[in-house]
Amino acid sequence: MRKKLIGLLGICLFAVVIPTVAINAQEKPVEKDVAQEKPYDPKADAQKDIDGLIAKAKKEKKNIVIQAGGNWCVWCLRFNDYIHQTKSVADLIKNNYVYYHLNYSPENKNEAVFNKYAPGKGKEFGYPFFIVMDATGKVLTVRESGNLENGASYDESKVLAFFKEWLPKKK
Repeated sequence: MRKKLIGLLGICLFAVVIPTVAINAQEKPVEKDVAQEKPYDPKADAQKDIDGLIAKAKKEKKNIVIQAGGNWCVWCLRFNDYIHQTKSVADLIKNNYVYYHLNYSPENKNEAVFNKYAPGKGKEFGYPFFIVMDATGKVLTVRESGNLENGASYDESKVLAFFKEWLPKKK
């Protein structure tokens, strides 16, 4: 009798615990593995891409943001993920900028491009860092990203302030 009671108790416990675990698993947001998104292309012809961005920025009357980094850089991937998942930031970028991920990796260091637009800044700032240009390709600022961080992510008000500071001039 005791074995039957323990078995029945085990079945009841199993019947209560499994649905609870399943419900809790559904309530928790699934965190996207930023390592899966690879926005940097080591094979890209960065100068050709930037020349195309300049033409597009002129046509759309937008500025250009170049996010320098690589797929090896967790903070680069986090920032990419952040700007796509934070609606206020995504909308600001979409309406005012053309955006590009400038690769820096052992396969392609893009030395000529970095030397042209941000000489020495990778060593000075680390990655990611940002190059903001106007629609003519003139560099407006080169900015590090560390002070935009908040814990293991980014601070929305700081990120918005950075992008708002370099909005295209309306004529």
